Amino acid sequence: MRLTDHGRVSVLLLVLAAAVAPALAAQDTAAGWPQFRGPGGQGVSPAKGLPVSWGPQENIAWKTELPGPGTSSPIVLGDRIFLTCYSGYGVQGQADGSMDDLKLHVVCLNATDGKLRWTKDVAPKLPEQPRPRDDHGYASHTPVADAERLYVFFGKSGVLAFDHDGKQLWRADVGSKINGWGSAASPILAGDLVIVNASVESESLIALDKKTGKEAWRARGIKESWNSPILVPLAGGKTELAVAIMGKVLGFDPASGEALWSCATDIGWYMVPGLVAEKGVVYCIGGRSGIAALAVRAGGRGDVTASHRLWTSQKGSNVSSPIVQDGHLYWAHQDSGTVYCAVAKTGDIVYEQKLERAGQFYPSPVLADGKLYYTNRGGRIYVLAAKPEFQLLATNDIEQRGTFNASPAVAGRRLYLRSNRFLYCIGQK
Repeated sequence: MRLTDHGRVSVLLLVLAAAVAPALAAQDTAAGWPQFRGPGGQGVSPAKGLPVSWGPQENIAWKTELPGPGTSSPIVLGDRIFLTCYSGYGVQGQADGSMDDLKLHVVCLNATDGKLRWTKDVAPKLPEQPRPRDDHGYASHTPVADAERLYVFFGKSGVLAFDHDGKQLWRADVGSKINGWGSAASPILAGDLVIVNASVESESLIALDKKTGKEAWRARGIKESWNSPILVPLAGGKTELAVAIMGKVLGFDPASGEALWSCATDIGWYMVPGLVAEKGVVYCIGGRSGIAALAVRAGGRGDVTASHRLWTSQKGSNVSSPIVQDGHLYWAHQDSGTVYCAVAKTGDIVYEQKLERAGQFYPSPVLADGKLYYTNRGGRIYVLAAKPEFQLLATNDIEQRGTFNASPAVAGRRLYLRSNRFLYCIGQK
């Protein structure tokens, strides 16, 4: 057969398409979700084409039973999913048994089909907190990963690094204290450091060398803090680290641990929701009554309450974290089933809408493709338009028997959702 010039061009285009498609698919997945709340810890993904509606028989690509419960969220790096679990003691619906039977697990799954790649057991350091309140359990810190290693945190049982095939590389101790609520702040990466909020274990913010696990710096006085630190990019290429503690938001130099600034929150108790930032402004929600939200401009020095605190509000949440996007804040109240949108510059409420049959919101929302995904503890996911006007696009139920405390992960065109029993992949097969 003799090809015309037009035919040669068509064949060439087909060959190029065949070569490029896998690369694009890999690139789409590689964008990934490498830490708690995804890139930068903001809960926002650039992914497009996520499903809006699903159910037990629709848009569930796969469902995998896990070796145990946990409230840590899945992370996605390339074609691998990492998460943590526990078993043997303190499992919801089971007799406690003996604490000596407690086992901690690090799990790796295929992102494409949910099949188990490997599981590694980690020996806990006992005694642990006897059954943390509200069934938070013993695997509540979301891992973080880079191109070389996976880093996991198990509270008083320490921080561990693995290669992507499950070989343990090091283990570091960050304190041995326990708390009735358990421990739940997820580690982040900053340059060559793993940074851990060990407020429960030692009232410290600790930076560890990624390669060795050796302590690089430690900031003390981190009290009543269950949130993960975030990195805040500033003008001129500088970056600060921010974390919320009881009564304050603190700013640090992530490379050295030097304390840079502090801002009073007027929130009088513990801090759970994660911070978010946009254009150098840090947004914080938390507390059960009174002042429950605020904004502070990063980059100051010393006590910046008078100079850099931009606004406070009595509308907030005590568990799930907010999202900031295009000058607006979005969040859900942990108990009332109410979702909010506020103007980021002023804190003024744009809408305050109670969702039907919402129950409790412990998972933090995610935003992708112009849509907000809110997950309640019963596994119902509300999809809203990410705009300063309330618009409910869909309400989806995935399972009636599980408990959903983990926040979703987004990678490619798929949403990964973890219950205390299963990991679900929501998207086309």
